[in-house]
Amino acid sequence: MRRFRFPVLALLAVLGTACLEKSPFVPVIEEVTFAPDLGVNLAASTKTASGMYYRDITVGTGATVPTTNGDTAFVRYQGWLRNNVSFDNNLSAAQPFAFVTGANRVIDGFDEGVRGMRVGGVRQLIIPPSLGYGSSGSGSIPGNSILVFTITLTRVGFPATP
Repeated sequence: MRRFRFPVLALLAVLGTACLEKSPFVPVIEEVTFAPDLGVNLAASTKTASGMYYRDITVGTGATVPTTNGDTAFVRYQGWLRNNVSFDNNLSAAQPFAFVTGANRVIDGFDEGVRGMRVGGVRQLIIPPSLGYGSSGSGSIPGNSILVFTITLTRVGFPATP
């Protein structure tokens, strides 16, 4: 029995070390549960090639955010984690939030999600971690978080206008 002692101990050490390492769990939108209050309805949403989902709650009637870069989108928004914890919003700010599309000033999913919206429209975005804050997270947003946004497009301008 003594001749197996070292290999067994070595094997246990390797297995123990492997179990202690963090396993990066990246949730898949289609496989997670969303808080009911978020009103996520993947069946009524459109999945993009990048893996995010969007659903127009209200289709606007004004100007459209182009698919090309360089236009300024003015939006009101609120963002939640999938458990209905809100992490950011600008609903009570004096001015809408403005950003230039394609300028890398917002997360990729937010930039992609406003493309094609019309002024006056309200859209829900379900953004996978790869288009959000990835494995590192940001502030109160844990790593590998799926993000849910409701965005209202108030204006489109080119170039950036106040």
